Amino acid sequence: MKSVKVIVDILFVALFLLITFFGIGPVLFADGSDRERLITFLVVLLIYAIWFILLTLWRRKSREMPAK
Repeated sequence: MKSVKVIVDILFVALFLLITFFGIGPVLFADGSDRERLITFLVVLLIYAIWFILLTLWRRKSREMPAK
């Protein structure tokens, strides 16, 4: 069961890095208006919040899993 936890943790980190790369990049390098950048930034923050909540729920649930 420990290998599943490690795989899921690696998946969370990899997707976090992808969210960072594809989320913050357009905020920093967008050639649109400031309003467009702000909206993109808020959407990226919302995605980060959802991802953090999912990670927290996964950690809590994985702690309760019995080890085999």
